Amino acid sequence: MRKFIIGVCVFILVIIAFFTYKRITNIGDYVNPPVNLKISSEAFKEGGYIPVRFSGRGEDISPQLTIDKIDPKAKTIAIIMDDLDHPLGVYNHWVIWNIPAKYNVIPEGIPKKEVTPSLGNAIQGKSDYGGKHYYRGPKPPFGSHEYIFKVYVLDTALDINKDSGKVELQKAMDGHIIQYGTLKGKFGN
Repeated sequence: MRKFIIGVCVFILVIIAFFTYKRITNIGDYVNPPVNLKISSEAFKEGGYIPVRFSGRGEDISPQLTIDKIDPKAKTIAIIMDDLDHPLGVYNHWVIWNIPAKYNVIPEGIPKKEVTPSLGNAIQGKSDYGGKHYYRGPKPPFGSHEYIFKVYVLDTALDINKDSGKVELQKAMDGHIIQYGTLKGKFGN
């Protein structure tokens, strides 16, 4: 009986350590510069509810994003979308980079492909959500979660592997961010 209790305690400690590590490694993010860019959407307002069609319970398509006043020195745009309230910590749903800076409006429904010709051959990397190379909309396991779209305007195109995820993208952007903005929304019951 004593071995069983010790085993259960060790298991619980391992689980706590994993969740703590996951939260610590995600909370700060690799790069989050000061906000100097306004992001909006026709789909939902800042802090408002994300419509079902943009969720995993609906059509699971990416919402339209508008980027206000992109710097003329900008070369590309990158976007990261995270669930801030996931039980495992900050949980990535979407990464896309090398969107040419001429696109100040990112249309809804980005095709579910690694390379996105309709956005100047932008690359969609792997998300935490099933390791897919495309947008995966909100679908919280329970309750209401907050989601954040982080938009980075860069002074260069990024040369990273198509299988890269959020961490690799953040490392590649370091030192190249000239503008940054966010749009938050909620989803769930």
